[in-house]
Amino acid sequence: MSNLDSLLQTLLTDLPDLRSQMYFKSSLNALCRAIEDVVLAGNEAPLVIASFQQERFYRQETRRYQRIAQKTDHVYVLAAPEPESSFAIASDQYETIPLDIEDSLANEKHLIIVGQDYTACLACQEQQKILTSVEQSQRYEGIWTFERDVCLHAASLLLDRIAQYRPELASKVKQAKQQYCLTSASSIPPLPVLQSRVFGQRLVTYLQASQYKLLKAYRALSAKERKERFANAMTAAIRQSLDPKEVLAVAVNELGKVFEHCRCILYCCDRTAEAVEIEYEFVAPGLPSLQGTPWPISTNPLLSIALAQERAIAIADVFEVQHLRQDKEFAAKLEKWQIHSWLIAPIRHQGELLGVLELHHGGPLIYQWHENDIALVEAIAAQAGVALTQAQAYSDSESLNRNLAALEQTRSNLIAIVGHELRTPLSTIQVCLESLDSEPDISPVFRQALLSTALEDLGRLRDLIQDILILSRLEGGQIYNQIESIEFQETLELALSSIRSSNNSKELPSISVDVDPHLPTIQVDAEGLEEVLNRILDNACKFTGAEGEVNIQALISPEDHCLEVIVADTGRGIEPSLLESIFDSFYQEEDFLRRSKGGTGLGLAICRQVIQGMNGRIWAESAGRDQGSAFHFTLPLESPSNSQDLTPVTQTSHP
Repeated sequence: MSNLDSLLQTLLTDLPDLRSQMYFKSSLNALCRAIEDVVLAGNEAPLVIASFQQERFYRQETRRYQRIAQKTDHVYVLAAPEPESSFAIASDQYETIPLDIEDSLANEKHLIIVGQDYTACLACQEQQKILTSVEQSQRYEGIWTFERDVCLHAASLLLDRIAQYRPELASKVKQAKQQYCLTSASSIPPLPVLQSRVFGQRLVTYLQASQYKLLKAYRALSAKERKERFANAMTAAIRQSLDPKEVLAVAVNELGKVFEHCRCILYCCDRTAEAVEIEYEFVAPGLPSLQGTPWPISTNPLLSIALAQERAIAIADVFEVQHLRQDKEFAAKLEKWQIHSWLIAPIRHQGELLGVLELHHGGPLIYQWHENDIALVEAIAAQAGVALTQAQAYSDSESLNRNLAALEQTRSNLIAIVGHELRTPLSTIQVCLESLDSEPDISPVFRQALLSTALEDLGRLRDLIQDILILSRLEGGQIYNQIESIEFQETLELALSSIRSSNNSKELPSISVDVDPHLPTIQVDAEGLEEVLNRILDNACKFTGAEGEVNIQALISPEDHCLEVIVADTGRGIEPSLLESIFDSFYQEEDFLRRSKGGTGLGLAICRQVIQGMNGRIWAESAGRDQGSAFHFTLPLESPSNSQDLTPVTQTSHP
């Protein structure tokens, strides 16, 4: 036999009665193990020749052949070595023969045993490789026999090949041929086929173990297929819609279809939530629905454990958990909800908790959650986390776009309004000053009129610049942030005094005050509160004629622990659709080129910033045009009010 000949083909040629057949690798491994166990269990010192194709397969059996080498001095192991391998170095316990990668033996698997009482021969050639993740499904063509003539002939052929690869073993090979009668096989009477209880028992054991490995591999493949199918379904849902409701509904339904007798729920939450309402649910027949039910978070002992760890928590029998046995009320809820086995997987993205995915098994028996089950649920939870994050990012981008559009509109309004408010008074001031400069003989009365007009428009410019500066500093939190305890009545009187003094030349509407003199103190910035009262009262007087009325009330709200102030007038009123818009910066109910009253549209925006900075709220109410309006704002109390039984005192003030 030349250096590249196949042992299998040589045997089939030399012994025409032999017939080859197909084997799976798992079957060959079982046969080899069983034959090797006969050697290990016996008292003989047989000849053992094993060919492993590649060194990596031999490395898996090293310890086993070290044990076999303790039985006999004639153990020979052949394999194609890995690059830079030490396989070519002779072993102290048995002989290793490195095969040329081009040698046909490198594609064959052999095991030859020659003893005094038995022989065994397995010679197989690997068929074309099948692209599969299950290595044990690889197929071989070959022979397996205990016939003595075949075994001796195969052993002789392999020993010749060994002597060619390692000439230094020629004397040992010659000794082996003589010791095991390989040179005169025809003079030895044929021995009976090997009949060994050890062989039969071992063969069945290894075949069973091989079958178990195959089943396990198939389960792993099935789980992987399910996982990939879910991932594809989730990815498709994410691509088709950025609506988190659609994505999460797909996740729950797809997962619920896999687990029999299970309820699958998914909800968004954070660690601080006490309870949430279940929105997404898949329910197996026979189980009650929990959709819309308040689901406990802070009082759920299992959920607190799951949220504290990175992986999902799986409970085969919830009633064996000590925490649940101690909490009788919660255990009763589990019985009502028919939760016998429980799987909880937190939904996280980049370390942030977004929600929880749960499976409730309610079948007649408890369910043992497998590692594949847990991995699958965790994979879906990870996809749900990505979906929620992307949906939130989309929502944030939508909000950002709206804010940018509002900012652009504000910028346009600022340019238009400020440009008009600056240009108009500047033009008036310029005309007045030019007239005074070019007409030295102008009459004193006309001179005074020009000066008054110029000074009035200078005041408008000053107010505009002052409002812009105040709003800018408010947004930066630089003013009206000195919170202290004050009396509301005192600040109101200062504001009323300021309104009367600034409008001493105008006829104001009737102003009435309905405020309890024994109100508790409030926690506000005194200057900020006065600023708000001044602006709201100024607006009320500006848009209410002299024949109208302005009423000021202050009421205690025990539920919110605050003081509510109401400034109502009988003036021009506000369209209901504009009640929120009037608090926007630079808002003007009338077009700025046609409005009947001056102003920049910053007054109410400043009021809102001040009130919100003092932890209050501000809003307006009106039935419509020419039906008056009422401005409400709240202020935090220093202590709970005990003035509900006090009789309010009504004051009426006339300008």
